[in-house]
Amino acid sequence: MEIFNIETGNFMCDGGAMFSVVPKVMWSRKYPSNEDNYCNCAMRCMLVVDGDRKILIDNGTGDKQSEEFFKHQHLNGDARLLDSLRNVGYSADDITDVVFSHLHFDHCGGAVKWNKDRSAYELVFKNAEHWVSKQQWENYLNPNIREKDAFFDENIMPVKESGKLHFVEEEGELFPNIEVRIFEGHTPGLMIPIINYNGTKVVFAGDFIPTAANVPVKWLASYDLNPTASLNEKDNFLKEAVLENCILFLQHDITTECCSLIQTERGVKANKFFPLSDLK
Repeated sequence: MEIFNIETGNFMCDGGAMFSVVPKVMWSRKYPSNEDNYCNCAMRCMLVVDGDRKILIDNGTGDKQSEEFFKHQHLNGDARLLDSLRNVGYSADDITDVVFSHLHFDHCGGAVKWNKDRSAYELVFKNAEHWVSKQQWENYLNPNIREKDAFFDENIMPVKESGKLHFVEEEGELFPNIEVRIFEGHTPGLMIPIINYNGTKVVFAGDFIPTAANVPVKWLASYDLNPTASLNEKDNFLKEAVLENCILFLQHDITTECCSLIQTERGVKANKFFPLSDLK
């Protein structure tokens, strides 16, 4: 098995949104922001190559939405999804499976693109099967008023209409060496893959734990729809993860790709920080 960090660019969001009720005097020691209180966040994805499977977990924003929309997201950075795949030796046509942690635009938008004359949409990964939790799909079809603006039909309906979208109904093994856990706090049906990489469990932490600064149980993002559920889910998961020596792959941390965990008197904390390529 090989695993690769796939960068797709960055966006900026308000520090208060990233850290909720944690005061800026505390979170600013852990995560940088600019003079307008904006934090720069990665949109990091993962490629897992295991036997004949080439599995892409999440895929960034894509480029279908309007210039005005992307301006509000403060996109920055030179990394692009397909370029990053090429940099590790693969093309879009090589991908056999695309896993969506959930269907917010910054996690699934890169799976669909305009065709050449911009008259219709087409799949970026035309040879791939696509996977999302059934609960997240149902949530997308009937979104609450707060979450509705994070979903775009053009990001996912072309996949459904192609017949290449599959629904994951329960936790457990999705592929050999990859299991998924399903959570409710950030969004109903958030699906977090855990990769068994040479005996080490690597957690694609997604929006469950977006940055190393968000590791402490109470350091939630305001984007979580159900904070109480997030607290309970995170507390239970971190206790398990530290016992199993899991590594977190941090999707949105601009400076840190991965971290280990350590149990302290004040709870589980991020411990060592390193790039994914350091794992052997």
